Amino acid sequence: MTKPNKFRRPTLAQLIWHFGPGWVAFRTCYALRLKLGCMRLRMPSGSWNRQPLSRFLSRRCPADPDAYARWRQDNSPRFFFRPEDRDLFRSWFSRWDLAEGGPVSDAIRIAGGEFPFFSRTWLAAGMPPDWHANPLTGDKAPSNRHWTRTREFAHGDIKFLWELSRFGWAYTLVRAYWRDGDARWPELFWELTESWRELNPPQRGVQWRCGQEISFRIMAWCFALYGFADAAASTPARRAMLTQMIAVSASRIAANFRYALSQRNNHGISEALGLWTVGTLFPELKSARCWEKRGRKWLERLGLELIYEDGSFAQHSTNYHRLMLHDYLWAFRLAELNGRPFSPALQDRVKAAAEFLYRIVDTVSGQAPNWGANDGALILPLSSCDYRDYRPAVQSAALATGGARRFAEGPWDEESLWLLGPDALSRPLEPGPTPSLTADDGGCYTIRDRESWVFIHCPQYRHRPGQADLLHLDLWWRGSNVALDPGSYSYNAPPPWDHGLGRTRHHNTVTVDEMDQMERAGRFLWMPWAAGRTIRHEWVASRGRWAGEHDGYQRLNDPVQHHREVLQVGQDAWCVVDDLLAQEATHRFELGWLLADAPYRWIEPDRALELDLPGGRYCVTVGAWPRLSAISMVRADPDSDRGWHSPAYGVREPALSLRIEGTAKRFRFVTLFGPEPGRIVLEDEMMRVILPPADFYLEWNLE
Repeated sequence: MTKPNKFRRPTLAQLIWHFGPGWVAFRTCYALRLKLGCMRLRMPSGSWNRQPLSRFLSRRCPADPDAYARWRQDNSPRFFFRPEDRDLFRSWFSRWDLAEGGPVSDAIRIAGGEFPFFSRTWLAAGMPPDWHANPLTGDKAPSNRHWTRTREFAHGDIKFLWELSRFGWAYTLVRAYWRDGDARWPELFWELTESWRELNPPQRGVQWRCGQEISFRIMAWCFALYGFADAAASTPARRAMLTQMIAVSASRIAANFRYALSQRNNHGISEALGLWTVGTLFPELKSARCWEKRGRKWLERLGLELIYEDGSFAQHSTNYHRLMLHDYLWAFRLAELNGRPFSPALQDRVKAAAEFLYRIVDTVSGQAPNWGANDGALILPLSSCDYRDYRPAVQSAALATGGARRFAEGPWDEESLWLLGPDALSRPLEPGPTPSLTADDGGCYTIRDRESWVFIHCPQYRHRPGQADLLHLDLWWRGSNVALDPGSYSYNAPPPWDHGLGRTRHHNTVTVDEMDQMERAGRFLWMPWAAGRTIRHEWVASRGRWAGEHDGYQRLNDPVQHHREVLQVGQDAWCVVDDLLAQEATHRFELGWLLADAPYRWIEPDRALELDLPGGRYCVTVGAWPRLSAISMVRADPDSDRGWHSPAYGVREPALSLRIEGTAKRFRFVTLFGPEPGRIVLEDEMMRVILPPADFYLEWNLE
């Protein structure tokens, strides 16, 4: 067993190498300005009364609430829908809504003080809630400090403090109101907004700390402003109040926008969208033109930089990919309605991103690999589909970029109805099965069979990694995620749950000497960046074959190369071969498979695991050369993070963790997946994989 090379680049040198000296200089100066209080002087905290609406309005627009309401009625830009569309929308809702559940039932729960967290977990937060408290743990953040003097992870997981203040529940109230017309829902929105306003004065408390969170809040406020436009509760005074809050929020985003850009991810896109949205929908504001222009510039630039030509996205995450698509769908549709579309180059790039997401979605369940960081974000919760169901986003993204419908009519169409209108739902259905994916820029690949498919991640990073998961493989069969990704669970929780699921040992790949492929240099930082290389992705005799490798263990004093090959070997059967080659020393190799939580039977003579899945029996057979030293199976270990996965943020559920270990200088793991059990045998210096029917086999020379 060897250690990392002591001569590897130090962390500062790695930062400069990966991010550039300009980035390092900016982030250093930014941290210094925060410490010295420069940001507090630039953005002083104070009461709402110190920043009245009149301060933000241009001279041509009156500040008196009644007069302002009349001005908005005559001059308001186009939004996704109009109040007179409600009856037409109801005719569509009736085709999708079930007898029980849905937005009206959810609105009733919200009125009772329960709120959805991360689109999955309902928690009692009170009515009105404590906007500075974590309802799960009781942790509270100070509400009287300038946001620069708050700490993101000093009061537990700050995402639980931010979630309610995203106002995602406002979409639910609008959806309920457009179904039953009950005046309770707009009144509830306005009462909660007034409560939030009272307890979150400008620039004070954690709710002002993150510009992306502020942008999401602006989007929800705009949706509710238009969604409740004809409600009696939407008085002129309340509308003027909300416009003031939106203007103050946009000013906060603009003042710290460079920091968002330095993150080179969704934060910059989302904050650019926040500025652009306010500039587009509120032309009466003095800074509207500047915000619209600045937001448009960076939406264009970041889209072309962070969305790669093959449609993959810089953050290497299914959930963040959807978030990015929702940002651009919002922008594209509003730009189209108001006669200022974005460039054809950006539209083509977003169209490629929509196609990418479509090709990694399981068409039976609508779910996708839980790949990369998953922080629970669903910024446009506009359907009753499950959080992990990506069909709403895939459908609306395809329609918004000029394509056909990807799925037959269903509840996933509600998002498209809200964003694109009923005409979009009359588009023809895309025929044929989902194609396989080759996305070399992002290092993502799929191979699809009749009822099963695999997803493989093998990137050469252009932007920072989210998890240490090179050569991870997801496998799906008849709608079940057989071999799955663990997700994230929490970015700040007591060990071992402090962002631990991003480590290599929890992914479906190989670890060497119990080490990660990269070293964690911070909560969201892995270094040095490992590099994957795809050797082949081809079809031979209608069967898919993929091979690749990575250099994550080349940093050891005795470097190790990990090579993986994936072969489609029979109907819905797959063979995964992992070769590990060291130069001099003996190493400990461990192959891990995180499998669906299902009744199972272990067949010791064949080293086979039979899973009883909803679609039937599915088998996992393992073997190795020169010999296995240990095999273990764990489900939901109460004392560690092994045998768990996180389908949504803050949620952990049992999974089956199968680990196979061996010690040698050269090692080969072979794993066989299929509806029928196979056999892996060693004989005559050959390794053979024998599949039903018995006359089908693969073999390798072990020399």
